[in-house]
Amino acid sequence: MKEVRLKARAKINLTLDVTGKREDGYHELRTIMQTVALYDGVYMKKLEKSEIKLKTNLFWLPTDERNLAWKAAALMRERFGIAEGVFIQIDKRIPVAAGLAGGSADCAAVLVGMNRLFGLRLSQKQLEEIGGELGSDIPYCIRRGTVLAEGVGDKLTETPCPCPVCHVVLAKLPVSVSTAAVYKGLRWQEVTEHPDTEGMLQAMAAGDLPKMGGLLCNVLESVTIPMHPTIGKMKGRLLELGALGALMSGSGPTVFALFEEQAMAKAAAMAIRQEFHLRDVLVTKTYRVARERKGERQNG
Repeated sequence: MKEVRLKARAKINLTLDVTGKREDGYHELRTIMQTVALYDGVYMKKLEKSEIKLKTNLFWLPTDERNLAWKAAALMRERFGIAEGVFIQIDKRIPVAAGLAGGSADCAAVLVGMNRLFGLRLSQKQLEEIGGELGSDIPYCIRRGTVLAEGVGDKLTETPCPCPVCHVVLAKLPVSVSTAAVYKGLRWQEVTEHPDTEGMLQAMAAGDLPKMGGLLCNVLESVTIPMHPTIGKMKGRLLELGALGALMSGSGPTVFALFEEQAMAKAAAMAIRQEFHLRDVLVTKTYRVARERKGERQNG
């Protein structure tokens, strides 16, 4: 194989709870993560010269060791003694620094791509373990689908039933949110509203989208929304526009909303874009991974 094309898909957090803090300073999480159809296109090909060349369609993104995708290729070359080089082209469609794991998804795609391109024959579990060395969201971005993530995001359990397919509006506020600062500001012992994770799993099993919408919950909103109140206003407006539920994804600043009807989702996206003067407003849908062929369809 000389080249490979992959789809690095974004994620949202249907629930996000913080249950404690570890001695190493990291927080213990319990979150239901869900892949959406929105993706970055990743093209990779072998190079005879021993180097890593990375290009993106965004001129301001770093294309060296500061980029997770570059780090993924470097790690795989070093660990498995790959002498040949690799060219990586990333077509960014997922908003950057949005709480949608775009960078982690690109990194995951490169790990999968290196495995295929150089015939390493690594299992998904092995790839996830390597991904965990690069970032907490990367193992999930390799596995994808509807997954309960615990610990620091490294303990992944596929849910008994996948999330029902529905339409998703993504609206990113044009501000920078530091994930580290959000977690530092979180008083997790004082949070009074926690996700009903078991209830969400039951709602998914029943295919009950309205109930799922009512159970969306993210404890990090208690930090990010006071910093950026517009996030709360966007959530409220999306509900007025017919969303089954709306929530901040990850540490923000993106808000997502679930809709049963595509036409309603598109109308809501247009209204949010105009009313809040936003550039990054997209309509996508939840994405299901075919479990029986998962090994074949990684990053498909």
